[in-house]
Formats: sequence, structure tokens, C-alpha cells
Amino acid sequence: MDTMLEARLQTQQRNTQNTQETSLWSSGFGMKLETVTPFLGKYRPFVGRCCQTCTPKSWESLFHRSIMDLGFCNVILVKEENTRFRGWLVRRLCYFLWSLEQHIPPCQDAPQKIIENTGVQNVISGRVPSGAGEGQVPGLEKKEVQRILGHLQAPLCPFLLRLFSWALLRFLNCVFLNVQLHKGQMKMVHKAAQQGLPLVFLSTHKSLLDGILLPFVLFSQGLGVLRVAWDPRTCSPALRALLKKLGGLFLPPEANLTLDSSEGVLARAVVHAAIEQLLVSRQPLLIFLEELPGAQGPRLSALGQTWLGLVVQAVQVGVVPDAMLVPVAITYDLVPDAPCDALAPLGLWTGALAVLRSLRSWGHSPRVCVRVHLAQPFSLQEYTINARSCWGSRQTLEQLLQPIVLGQCTVVPDTEKEQDWTPATGLLLALKEEDQLLVRRLSHHVLNASVTSSAVMSTAIMATLLLFKHQKGVFLSQLLGEFSWLTEETLLRGFDVGFSGQLRCLVQHTLSLLQAHVALLHVQQGDLLVVPRLGPGLTHLARLSAELLPAFLSEAVGACAVRGLLAGRVPPEGPWELQGIELLSQNELYRQILLLLHLLPQDLLLLPHECFSPQPCQSSYCYCQEVLDRLIQCGLLVAEETPGSRPACDTGRQRLSAKLLWKPSGDFTDSDSDDFEEAEGRYFRLSQQSRCPDFFLFLCRLLSPLLKAFAQAATFLHQGQLPDTELGYTEQLLQFLQANAQEEGFFECADPNLAVSAIWTFRDLGVLQQTPSPAGPMLYLSPTFTSRENQEKLEQFIRQFICS
Repeated sequence: MDTMLEARLQTQQRNTQNTQETSLWSSGFGMKLETVTPFLGKYRPFVGRCCQTCTPKSWESLFHRSIMDLGFCNVILVKEENTRFRGWLVRRLCYFLWSLEQHIPPCQDAPQKIIENTGVQNVISGRVPSGAGEGQVPGLEKKEVQRILGHLQAPLCPFLLRLFSWALLRFLNCVFLNVQLHKGQMKMVHKAAQQGLPLVFLSTHKSLLDGILLPFVLFSQGLGVLRVAWDPRTCSPALRALLKKLGGLFLPPEANLTLDSSEGVLARAVVHAAIEQLLVSRQPLLIFLEELPGAQGPRLSALGQTWLGLVVQAVQVGVVPDAMLVPVAITYDLVPDAPCDALAPLGLWTGALAVLRSLRSWGHSPRVCVRVHLAQPFSLQEYTINARSCWGSRQTLEQLLQPIVLGQCTVVPDTEKEQDWTPATGLLLALKEEDQLLVRRLSHHVLNASVTSSAVMSTAIMATLLLFKHQKGVFLSQLLGEFSWLTEETLLRGFDVGFSGQLRCLVQHTLSLLQAHVALLHVQQGDLLVVPRLGPGLTHLARLSAELLPAFLSEAVGACAVRGLLAGRVPPEGPWELQGIELLSQNELYRQILLLLHLLPQDLLLLPHECFSPQPCQSSYCYCQEVLDRLIQCGLLVAEETPGSRPACDTGRQRLSAKLLWKPSGDFTDSDSDDFEEAEGRYFRLSQQSRCPDFFLFLCRLLSPLLKAFAQAATFLHQGQLPDTELGYTEQLLQFLQANAQEEGFFECADPNLAVSAIWTFRDLGVLQQTPSPAGPMLYLSPTFTSRENQEKLEQFIRQFICS
């Protein structure tokens, strides 16, 4: 370890190492990468099945076991065999010939049908003055409708589509090593398309390139031209005009006006009519449910929820009998050219320069791999019926946690947390409150399905190892074994990985992708020392490691909950053997898990609503039991048989038939309190296996960036200058986090998104209160937390879950 620390100091203090380090990166590794065969012969799970509780019929009808063995295809690998022609000239023009052979459906007379839509006609007739002539004013209204429609969409241009497909295919082959797609997932989508219902693809959002790459992938697989719902803020007017010719949709600004505005009413009617016409003609639609990673604020996109609400309303009014929803995810080794300001409009010249820069770096920097994931399609109508039948009560975070934080109450309410950070726009506000709730729940449900079906890329695994296990440095020979171990643990939890091939080549390729954030040093016996760079490098590794969190989320929550139980009994720095002596009751574990789940921001971690209440998929009791089961399965907890108690393995319980056999799996009512009473006699201990201390610490550290940021935000309450605007206080807190990072080395906490998340969580918790003002929402400290004593209680409550 002394050698590793000395080497790390040398990298930070001596510039003479730069030459040696540069030669390591530029020397090349002789990589041999594969993308189809299973990693090290391990079983690769088939991911993306829809929810069996919410959509059981879809779960059965659109899946067959044979599709699991179809394997992967590289979408951008176009050869002579992909065309109808053969010969030496075809081999040189195969990209061009392939683009010519793609089917583009003929343009229909959509504008006239939209103008003749009943809803649009009703709005126009209501705007016509009673004394006006029959011809003049309707003509003006028709021009207004055409103007709004021109802002929304444009007729497709087949020539431009083919030319763009050819150019994009060449560009993708220069930038990416491959773009992988599972053939079995594609077969499920084709099977759903054969039912005669419109397809709506609901996707995550990692880069601006997603809006071009995903339509190209689906277009190449015979699904036709996708209509893509773009964010108008990200594109200049010239770029919007081009994208509309390629199938882009842009929400008119008038649609977000107040509900009583006549311009807003007409714009919303036109948008509704356009979506109805699109669904009737069965054109596939792509909606992004996530904001771009560079955007500070809620993870769920308000614009994405607006488009999804339009689809939900069209199905409810019977325009189409149903729609098939397809969760989509896209993952990169490294996100290409993530903009610093995600909301800055991208122009044609800016985009062209970005393309030229990418082509210029071709051959000088390692190319990344991409995976596109299509989860199992499910019926919107089926989900709506099952979801509406299972809604329950909700409480705010202030009602749930504040009495417990202040020591006024010890009982954790078993109810759903009400936490919606995504603002509702004009189109969504026009819906009934019940429908707004349905859209929000559906958005969480689909986005959670997309995230859980995403493959974990090699950079996420490497970043997690370097950040949470080897922040002081690790030898390459040891890193090979750690990489293999974490990959296997990920596969065992039902998550796929987006890589395969020879282990050493994979690790070296991943390190070459992370060379801006990792230093390599030659040490004794020809080995290499891998050292994460301090400062922004650790912050970037923390963002990459977040992609791995869903695979270990249950165990991480459970480990932090156990840490919270032991915080008041055993010193954190105490030996593992001393912590293993403590008995942990099942009820205490349930309570700590619920407390932590309520504290964690749902929007950041994408925990489904069902984790917090008995509705609709999973009760909180079941989720607590799932967390406990995961801790037992991974060997961290062992059951303790107390004298006189029934053995934990005893299945001959007297109440089995009365309690379990006659209750459906989704029917969790107040009678579940008996299960808590039955659990009072169950106790557990921490396992004393040699591998458990390191694994326990690893799991706790997965949530440490978020929890440490929250704890530091609680410390900052008595130092911050309040009242202040939300933006101003966010800047204050971020500067405080960055100053602490320089002093204590916790650079993974100095993230603007974590600062925003902490402020919004404290606002929901009642620590901060908000009032409107001309300069924006003003934040000030609530009277309850003006006392230093209550601020310390809040900080102590958060720090109990942090493992130092």
C-alpha cells in the first residue's frame, strides 16, 4: 500500500510522469474484442420482460422462449448480403444501395384531416364572432391552424430520408465500434406490430444523438419512419426545419399557455388532432421520458410526460382501441459529446462542426460500443385497467419522515410517498387529476422498465471498482480479477452486460476509454498501477458508476439500513466481529429499510411507486422482505435461532392455509400486519465469512455519494444565506460541496444534480419552505428547523446510513 501511495503522490506532484503515461496510452494494447459471445462463458440473462402483475396478458402473449437464443446483431454492419445485388461494385456501394431499398410509406393527406378533426372544428366555431361573415374569419382560423401545424410537423421527404440514412450509416461506422441489438427483442416488437395497433416507443435519454440513432436503428429493422418528439429548446429553427422533414415533432409554444387562453385552446386542439391522426395511421412514435444528463432538475421529462398524456387520452376517448408501449433504453461506453449546457440550442453549423470533430478524431481515440434495448411491449389499455384498480392513499415526505427525524414519533407509516418533481405543462394540466396521476405513474413504470432492461457497460463496472473499492489505486493484475467478479455478480442479479471477449483486452479497452480520468504507472515486475485522478475525474467516475446502481440497489439499501441499526450500538470503526455479535430483529430491519426508502429521492434512483405502498405491483412489506432475502442470498445476513422460537426453516406453520394459500399475490391489505407480528421473533446476525466485510462496505458505498451530499446539505443549513432564490441557494450549496471535496476528498459528492436533489428533498421534508416571487421561487428555512438542535437531528438521521 505504501508503494501505491507513493506512486499516487508522484502522479500529482511530478510532471515528469506525463511522458511515461502518454507512452502507455499511445502504445496500444492489441485488443481483441467480441460483442456476441457470453462473457467468460457465463450465462447471459434475457432482460426486458414486462410486469407480470400489471400486464399479465402482454407478458404471456408477446414472448416465447425460443427468442432468447436468437443472439445479437450489429445494426451498422451493412454488407453485400444486406442488399438484393451481388458483385464487386455492390460491395463498394452497399451503404448507398441499402438506403435505396428501405421502405418509406407514402405521405398521406394528414393536414387536411387534422383541420377537419371534430375537436379542431369545435374550437374554430367557438372562436368565430357571431356577426362575422361566413367565409372570412374561418379562412383566417384555417391559416392559424396551418401555422400551428407547420410548427408541429412537416411532410416527410423520402429523398432526404434516404440521403440522411446513407450519410448517418457512414458516420456511425466511423464513430462507433458497433451498435448491438438483440434479435429476440426485435422479434417481440415485430410481433406486437402485427396486432394492428400503433407502437409507442418510450426511451431513456443519454445524448442528443439518441434522437437520430434510435429512429435509424428501428428504421433499419423494417419498422418504418419513426415520428420523434423533440424538445424545441435543444434545436435552432434551421435544425428544427430539417428534423421535421425527417419525421420530427415539435410542440408549439402556444400549447403551454394558460387553460383559458384562446390561442392555447386552439393549439392544444391541433396537437390532439395530430396525435390522433398519427395513431390512426399506425405510424410509430418515439418519446423520450428522461431529461438530458446535463440538465439540472428532475430526471423525468415534463415534455415526455406531455406527449405520453396525449397518447393516453387518445386511447381513452376511443380514437384507437389500444396502443402498444415499448420501453427503450440506449447505453454507451461513453456518452458522445455530452454538452455542458443541455438546454443550449443546437444549430446546423454547430452540429456539422461536431460531426467533423468526431471524424477528425477517428483513428486517434478508441471507438465506443453502443447497445439498444427494446423491452417487451405491453398494452396501454391493460395497464390502465389494472393500475386504476389499485390506487391507495398518499402522504407527503414531511408527513412521513419529519416526526421521526425530530424524535416525535417512532412508527413509520406504511403508505405511499407523494413526490413529483416534474412540473406539469399546459397540455397535462388540461387532463383530469386522475389522468395526470395515471400518466405520472405510467412514466415511472416505463422508465423503471427501461433502466432495468439496460445492459451494464464495461466503463460503469470499471468506474465502480475504481471509485468504491480502489480509490487509492490498484494493480492491473488485481483489477482483472475484480472486473471478472463484479461482472459475474451483475449477471447473477439478472442484469445483462454490454460487452464480451477476452478479459485482459476488455479491461485494457475500458481503461483506454477512461484515460482522461485514470492514470497508469509502471511499477515493479512489469505490472501497471491504475490510479483514479482526483478532482473532476472522480465526479465523472461517480456518474458512470450510477449506471450499475440498479443491479445492486436492493442490497445497497439493505446494507445501509443495517448500518443505520448498528450506528447506535457499535462504533463504525469497530471490528467486524464486534458488529456480528449484535442481533438484528426483522421488524427493526423493516423499519430502517422503509425510512431509507422514504428518504431516497424517487426521481433520482427511479424506485417505482410500488416500493412505497401496497399498490399496484408490490407492497412495502414485500419490498422489505425482498431486500432482506437479497442480503441473506448474498451471504451478509444469517438467521439466528433464539431459544424457544420456531426454526426459520420450519415450513409447517399452522396458519399457512389461512394466511397464504387463499390470498392473491397482489392482494396486500391491513391483514399483513399479522405478518409483521409473526416476524417479531425472527433475528439475524451479520455473517462472519471472510469476504463479507469488504462486500458490505462496497454495498454501502454505492449510495454514499447521494447520502453524503444530503448530510453535507444538512450541515450547510446554518451557514447558507437564506432567503434566496432556488438557483442562488443551489449555487451556494454546490460551492460548499466543492470546498468540502477539496478538504476531505469526496469529489463524487460535488455534483450539481446531487445539490439540486438535496434541496428538493429538504423542501419536501419541510426543512425548506418556498414562496413565489418576481425573481423566481424564494427559499427560506422553516421555523421548525431554525434551531440548531433540529438541524443536528436531521444530519444525524442521514449520517446513520453512511458507512465511513
